Amino acid sequence: MQKLAIITSHPIQYYAPWFCYLATRKNLDIKVFYLWDFGATRQIDPKFQTSFQWDIPLLTGYNYEFVPNTSSNPGTHHFWGLQNPSLIARVKDYQPDAVWLMNYNYASLYRLISSWDTSKAPLLFRGDSHHLLPQTGLKEQLRRHMIAMIYRRFAAFLYVGKANYGYFRYHQVPPEKLFFSPHAIDNDRFLAQAEMATQQAQTWKQELGIPTNHPVILFAGKFEPKKRPLDLLHAFLQAQLSQVSLLFVGSGSLEAELKADATGHPHIYFAPFQNQSSMPRTYAIADIVVLPSYGSQETWGLSINEAMCLGRPVIVSDHVGCAQDLVQPDKNGLVFPAGNVSALADALRDALSEPERLRRWGEQSRCLISHYDYARATQGLFEALNSL
Repeated sequence: MQKLAIITSHPIQYYAPWFCYLATRKNLDIKVFYLWDFGATRQIDPKFQTSFQWDIPLLTGYNYEFVPNTSSNPGTHHFWGLQNPSLIARVKDYQPDAVWLMNYNYASLYRLISSWDTSKAPLLFRGDSHHLLPQTGLKEQLRRHMIAMIYRRFAAFLYVGKANYGYFRYHQVPPEKLFFSPHAIDNDRFLAQAEMATQQAQTWKQELGIPTNHPVILFAGKFEPKKRPLDLLHAFLQAQLSQVSLLFVGSGSLEAELKADATGHPHIYFAPFQNQSSMPRTYAIADIVVLPSYGSQETWGLSINEAMCLGRPVIVSDHVGCAQDLVQPDKNGLVFPAGNVSALADALRDALSEPERLRRWGEQSRCLISHYDYARATQGLFEALNSL
């Protein structure tokens, strides 16, 4: 039996079901060490600008503990937001054979990385950063060198997709240390609810006042600058699509500006933040889902996984980390240059020009996403552990 300590910032709706899955694997004993209790208790999310607690189980089916966080301003929004003085001692008490980190750029984790005895229990890292926006200059050279030095402390790496693989290679991680463990969601939950979600979506569409004969373009997420919901709004207006509606689901700092720019324009609708149990219905209302993010912070885009589980075609910008893996142009969606509103408008026109083709794209999405599940992610984890 191999004992694996997993260290991550806080309970996350995408990872908790995976931990449950790992807890059922033979020859593996896991314990998750959480450094903050966000998601498991009702708190304000500054990006959603609302108070909530995830409404699916996050702390059942696997072994875990919360390591006390002494930060005066806890959170993942700054380096000092995770300060857990007892972390190293608590992980040592578990006596793991390996230690798997899901983050590293916080005070507690730097302390562990620098002082952990890797001869007794090697370190693994799973990240999702990408290098799709190349940087130059002395500052970038120093940053690249610093990250490469940190990565030397790790014995193996799990990469989630092609862009993430390129990021690790850019930071001098040897290919033999890289193991594919794709980003995944709880596919089974979404697939099991697909039929009911479709029925719920028909009712919801009427409640929102969207004409029943209108195809729906959906943006679901935080209304924040990096996700560029305003680009989608302006592209929709520029596309001048006949009998098509645009739906924004979520909340955030750009909400007032979005609603102001939408004023006076028909067929643009808004719905508030939806908790996890409502997400299948959220995607089921859509005929196509758009993620127009700009910049390096959209490291993957797990909302695309969710949409594809519901059999939805997708449009993403080329800055979205999953674009190279999950979006096959003209087969299940389209990719456009990030920040190019005209190109996004063209993509909307193209996608909605042939309803039957759009339906086929959705079927292909569901087929593609079946290969991005917890089983394949776990296979990569075991390959990495076996390499140690």
